[in-house]
Amino acid sequence: MLFPPARCLILLLLLNFVHAGRILWKIKERARHLQLQRVKQHLLAQTAGYHRPLQHVKEGRLLQQLDHFNPQDLHTFSQRFFVNEAYWRRPGGPVFLFIGGEGPVFEFDVLAGHHVDMAEDHGALILALEHRFYGDSINPDGLKTKNLVHLSSQQALADLAVFHQFISHSFNLSLTNTWISFGGSYSGALSSWFRGKFPHLVFGAVASSAPVKARLDFSAYSNAAGLSLMNEAVGGSEKCLAAVQRAFAAVEAALMSGNVSKVSADFGCCQVPKDLNDQVELMQNLAGIVMGTVQYNEEGVLMTINELCGVMTNHSKANKEEMEPYNRLVELAQMYRSTGEEPCMDISHETAVKDLMNTSLLSSRRAERAWIYQTCSEFGFYQTCEDATCPFSGMVILKTLTEVCSMVFSISQHSLPGHIDFTNTYFGGENPPTHRVLYVNGGVDPWRELSVVRDRTEGGEEAQTVFIKDTAHCADMSSSRVTDRWSLRKAREEIKTHVDSWLRMAAAQEQVENKKRL
Repeated sequence: MLFPPARCLILLLLLNFVHAGRILWKIKERARHLQLQRVKQHLLAQTAGYHRPLQHVKEGRLLQQLDHFNPQDLHTFSQRFFVNEAYWRRPGGPVFLFIGGEGPVFEFDVLAGHHVDMAEDHGALILALEHRFYGDSINPDGLKTKNLVHLSSQQALADLAVFHQFISHSFNLSLTNTWISFGGSYSGALSSWFRGKFPHLVFGAVASSAPVKARLDFSAYSNAAGLSLMNEAVGGSEKCLAAVQRAFAAVEAALMSGNVSKVSADFGCCQVPKDLNDQVELMQNLAGIVMGTVQYNEEGVLMTINELCGVMTNHSKANKEEMEPYNRLVELAQMYRSTGEEPCMDISHETAVKDLMNTSLLSSRRAERAWIYQTCSEFGFYQTCEDATCPFSGMVILKTLTEVCSMVFSISQHSLPGHIDFTNTYFGGENPPTHRVLYVNGGVDPWRELSVVRDRTEGGEEAQTVFIKDTAHCADMSSSRVTDRWSLRKAREEIKTHVDSWLRMAAAQEQVENKKRL
């Protein structure tokens, strides 16, 4: 088996992006860049200490069937993966599989993170498999709409099963090599589902911030973000939420009264939002600033909830009381643009749709196109704002958000509920796999609404959960930092305890089986 040496170091981005404005997407990109810098610094420190982690990482390729469920279709694609043998105790050490999600995988995924820390303790072989149609695991014409039919979570799980067989053969693995899967966000759901659909292949699964329930109208995201703005443990307050609500109401009122030029100037827009679609883009992007702050709270990306609330509740005598929240939101937009060095805020709906229709692999929005296709064909996850508890703009409605499915992919809006129902029927929906699946969620993370957050009895077995009341999206997946909250440190210990117990259980079962064979 030949692997070319690893050539680059880029962090996997846990996207979980739904068409909710380009600002939220850009904040996620900032999160990737920031975490990349942290990993580089960590690896440089290791190198200075005569430890050479990159030397142990190898990149490989596996030829996968494009359609695992049609034996007559012989088309294939090349799937990328990474292997780190640095800690592996041959021949019986366990296998830790990091599952790729809606973005590329790179060396980082087998070099850093809590799963890597645990792998070092247990002498595990570390693997990372890239998701089909993301990163470099896609054919040249893969983004064309007719070919996206092969992009699905079901096909991705079949890829994992074939990869398991390939690795087992390549490294001469046996039943003594216990497999544990890891994933966060969408790939966290895949980790749970892989354990549920292929329990004979993976002994246990850690599913961090995993949205295992598909939902067409995900209004609960906005509502949960609002609750996080009130969470005093992270610097929120009722006054903060009220100020955000009044700010968005004020922007809406200005647009409805025809003051579009003033709104455009105030928020530094690249275009004047005369068209309703552009106005919706503006409101989505403004909401994206708040959503991104909540979802990546205390990750150093843009600002913290504490800092955002400080801006929104910092009253100034220079402003009229009725304009105060509006001006505070203007200040947040200015802070976003200044930190990202963006001259203006692009709110053109036409440009957004045009970019998503680009099927070139050179497109900067290729992963976004693939992920939005999956939301149309499988998951929904549309972050609407139609009920009274939503802190953002009521202009963001389901009909508007789902138009992208028909416009870009020719997927009828009327067919979406059926796609969502099938996904939940196939994977369990409200009753996802729980046997040796550990669900980890943060109390600040809006995606917790679609995960498993409480222990529950199902068929005599309790679900295994770790709930971190004051952390956000996938925070547990990183290695420990000095700035981590105590609750996050404690959660990582809980996760480690579960993984330890699974490995002991697997070893005990193997001993019993060996005695039977004698």
